[in-house]
Amino acid sequence: MAHAGLVLAQMLADRGVPRVFSVPGESFLAALDGLYELGIPNIVCRHEGGAAFMAEATGKLTGQPGVAFVTRGPGATNASAGVHVAMQDSTPMILFVGQIARAHRDREAFQEVDYRAMFGPLAKWVAEIDDANRLPEYVARAFHLATTGRPGPVVLALPEDMLSGPCTAPPRAPSATPARLAGRAHADRLHAFLADAERPLVVLGGSVWSQQAADDARAWAEALDLPVVAAFRRQDRMDNRSPCYAGDLAVGGNPALFARLRSADKILALGTRLGDISTGGYEALNPDGPHPAIAQVHPDPDLPGQVFRTALTLCEDLPATMAALAAYRPNTLGDWAQWRAAARQEYEAWQQPRPTIGDVRLEHCTQWLAQNLPKDAIITNGAGNYAAFTHRYHSFTRYGTQLAPTSGTMGYGFPAAIAASLHRPDTPVICMAGDGCFQMTLNECATAMQFGATPIVIVANNGRYGTIRAHQERQYPGRVSGTEMTSPDFAALARSYGAHGEIVTKNDDFAPAMARAQTSGTLAIIELKLDRRMLGTSGNLPGH
Repeated sequence: MAHAGLVLAQMLADRGVPRVFSVPGESFLAALDGLYELGIPNIVCRHEGGAAFMAEATGKLTGQPGVAFVTRGPGATNASAGVHVAMQDSTPMILFVGQIARAHRDREAFQEVDYRAMFGPLAKWVAEIDDANRLPEYVARAFHLATTGRPGPVVLALPEDMLSGPCTAPPRAPSATPARLAGRAHADRLHAFLADAERPLVVLGGSVWSQQAADDARAWAEALDLPVVAAFRRQDRMDNRSPCYAGDLAVGGNPALFARLRSADKILALGTRLGDISTGGYEALNPDGPHPAIAQVHPDPDLPGQVFRTALTLCEDLPATMAALAAYRPNTLGDWAQWRAAARQEYEAWQQPRPTIGDVRLEHCTQWLAQNLPKDAIITNGAGNYAAFTHRYHSFTRYGTQLAPTSGTMGYGFPAAIAASLHRPDTPVICMAGDGCFQMTLNECATAMQFGATPIVIVANNGRYGTIRAHQERQYPGRVSGTEMTSPDFAALARSYGAHGEIVTKNDDFAPAMARAQTSGTLAIIELKLDRRMLGTSGNLPGH
């Protein structure tokens, strides 16, 4: 008779889970035994936050739940940041948490936590499995909920005595994939919504797209001469080289684009929930005031209308919607050529580099990457002013090449790069990181080296928490507190792990350093010694 941990592993194998990410704990030894028995690769991380970020990034890359295992108490709390990213980014993910034995509940036992209470606001569904024979039911439901409607994270707590006990129930096979129903009727309604628009704007966002959907988006937009923009950190939803692409609604984004969003008369929101960042802090689009007519297509029927009033709502996933729009587009719809061309011109002007200060400049390095990396290269980042350079100057041409948290989570980029490198070992993976962002998860260098991940990490080192310092200088000029920081020699740190490491102090040295990193065949870290006064794409410290 199989123990429950083996049944769990069998269900992961049946669903094609390519690997799991974990920090081992005694609370889920039976699950580890099941992974061993089934031969499922277990990527052992150095911190539960890193494991959760890697699982979330895998969900972004595959459209199927990334899976992480962590132990009870501090293991679960450490992993909570990854669950929050998955929820805000609508990423399918499952976090399995080891739990105390059932007989010890409510005694404040060693590392005891009520996971339903803890993860309730962070996850799509949280449950604890009391009966081993119901484990197949719970796991099947977890995969179903993580991938249907608005995708998101599910947390399952596994009491250790339940997990190691016998399970007589057979593993449940995966459920059928929900039918995609978007067709001509959906396309006709959306086109009718746009028909009388004078200043339409299409906003692409949401999760679980496809390359075909991105191709359909471009073909449809170009046929109708529609301006298209990307929601925050969804720049790979359409080829940025298209004459219809007009930029992204990002932190510190193009003011002209937010003005255009404000002046549009109709907005077609495809997949995006039109969140805080993409609406300029709810100022470019104000839910409480007059705003353009909005048609929203989203896989969750409950989401449209929660914040903004919608004139038209359709419940559907985006690949099906884009296929229908591309297949049933009318020959002509409106005369938007001038409106579209002006939007594109503003985007191209925004892409022209605004010089920062220093001997090595991040705008130079970012544009070099955009011009020299292959089009399928994956770019990852966490949070910080350094990320604005990628948003502004990198041109994304294929779906699945941008891994970044819409929740603005620091420390995400490096674990995401490791996960991407493991999943696509033949694809270049570049992690853009700040000195503060990278130091939150750089211990995962050991994970990368152990399992053969080979991302290149570009550390933008300006010796401070640049985003917060920029806010501080605007609101409390000259009163510096808590934003200065000391960092290690990142190149030496790389070499201590057995990785490749270099320091770049001049623009001309960046390209040769990248060439050496690319041929090193291992994890590589390139530290950019930036001028400490540089705080972003549009400014330096006051007076400089």
